[in-house]
Amino acid sequence: MNKRLPALGLATALALAGCGGNLDSDDSGSAAAAYPERAITLLIGQDAGGSTDLIGRALADPASADLKQPITVTNRPGANGGVAAKELAAAKADGYTIMVFVGSLAYITPLAVPADQAVDINNYEVVSGISQDDYVLITNPKTGFKTVKDIVDAKRAIKYATTGVGTGSQLTSSLLFAQAAVNATAVPFNGGAPALTAVLGGQVDVAAVQLGEAKEQIEAGKAVPIVTFAEKRPTYMPDTPTAAEAGYKVPVQQSRAIVAPKGTPQEVLDRLRSAFQKSFAEQKYKDFNTQRLLTPNEVDGATLLQQWNGSLQTYKDLVAQHNLDLSGK
Repeated sequence: MNKRLPALGLATALALAGCGGNLDSDDSGSAAAAYPERAITLLIGQDAGGSTDLIGRALADPASADLKQPITVTNRPGANGGVAAKELAAAKADGYTIMVFVGSLAYITPLAVPADQAVDINNYEVVSGISQDDYVLITNPKTGFKTVKDIVDAKRAIKYATTGVGTGSQLTSSLLFAQAAVNATAVPFNGGAPALTAVLGGQVDVAAVQLGEAKEQIEAGKAVPIVTFAEKRPTYMPDTPTAAEAGYKVPVQQSRAIVAPKGTPQEVLDRLRSAFQKSFAEQKYKDFNTQRLLTPNEVDGATLLQQWNGSLQTYKDLVAQHNLDLSGK
């Protein structure tokens, strides 16, 4: 008996282990099939009221209706979304914590921070691309600037507002003024709204902000658009040249995506993508995009990773070519 006990124990252990593994697998499969069974948290890495926050809230309601579970929007501002991205990376990969991830965190911030602080989008699961928007360089009418040539010909030092270190606002202006050989100093602000206010108040000469944020002030004649950084003239600003048309290579855009922790089951990712695709199709959401001057970029995860990894390499090359330091030091 004593000699058989270990064998029985091993067999029992193997059987239990095998049974347990199957149970784990079954549980995982069942959990994915039943998903979602409770509320989902949607992290936003920016302050409430900004573009990313508004986009997340515009998508949360219709997606929640399709999933038949609440989607709770939670703001975790800081480090251009880096604080929220860190929280997402530590969350359980079960689909109950997701995030609206800004592209600049993946393809611009890594150029401004030490390597160990950079966020790698490849360490997450991308559910779906959302949209992208363009930057416009604006100035106060009192400066008299209407073109980049006006700024160059002024032959004086200028101050430009940015929306922070490692943002598209910073990269666009830095690239433009480096290529134009303008003596320009960056003044960082915490977002597009305060940067815009600084231009209107004459605290700085110019700022690159997102089109949707500047639209109202441009239409009111309180801000003058100089160039956009779009690849081609946006339909809603046909009279403003692109930076490329003005002779400068500054192909910088902001982009956003719905992202989940690495290892989230494919069935859960598919269910989430299906819910957000239904949100994209709603007329109310399409109208929201039009009103905010956003261009849909509702691509799948593989396509989005190709886009963002490509942008990272493009911007890395441009920053090296012009010997730029984006660290803000």
